[in-house]
Amino acid sequence: MKINERENTVFRRSKILESIEEEGQLRVHELSERFGVSVVTIRNDLIQLEKKNLLIRTHGGAIKEKRVNIDFALSQKTKMNTDEKLRIAKKAVEFIKEGDTIILDSGSTTQLIAKQIKNFKNITVLTNALNIVATLSDSKDLEIIIPGGILRKRSLSLIGPIAEISVNNFSVDKLFLGVDGIDPQYGITTPNLEEAHLNRIMIERSKEIFVVTDSSKFEKQSMALITDLENIDVLITDTKIKENHKEQCLNKNVRVITV
Repeated sequence: MKINERENTVFRRSKILESIEEEGQLRVHELSERFGVSVVTIRNDLIQLEKKNLLIRTHGGAIKEKRVNIDFALSQKTKMNTDEKLRIAKKAVEFIKEGDTIILDSGSTTQLIAKQIKNFKNITVLTNALNIVATLSDSKDLEIIIPGGILRKRSLSLIGPIAEISVNNFSVDKLFLGVDGIDPQYGITTPNLEEAHLNRIMIERSKEIFVVTDSSKFEKQSMALITDLENIDVLITDTKIKENHKEQCLNKNVRVITV
């Protein structure tokens, strides 16, 4: 498959998932007309998306898979599981030492980390999240680096080629990554393809990778794969994590910390 064809396929499948999230049920012939491709192509799209547990195929169409994570706006995320997220953030801060260079990815949990380190000294923070920049803007002893890029309004994050090139020029000690879905077999995911690509670059440029997320994200998948679980060093989550999920993470050499 050529690069342009692959990009078109990924874009179309992403739009199919957005449509099924909004409408709940879709028909093959409707999708064929909507995207200007053959019925055979749409059926193949649905087959591939079902294999990833992103939808359920029906006779002549598809319906929403309940395990698929909704792309909530950041303003909504900040109101969800707030107690768990605060405990996770406080535990994450224990790993940040004077002299560290860290990345804080966009998200509600990472914003809570930012609030906890406002009075730290001699820490360099690279972040693509405008909400985190605002949180840390009055910190006297922190150096804040913003990579630039295209604003994704739902997450208040900067993404795209400019952000990717910028982040790729840094080497950092620790990455604190918030995610939208964790499947021990499939990996960690996010709804936006460009955000996932930037997250992969963040992982490549970081010496130690921390995933900070509440246990509600388990058994959920979003469209874009960030990375496999074995590429994560530490998972910080809440005590509601199921024992089998914890075991699956441990089997992939991920240190699991519950709070």
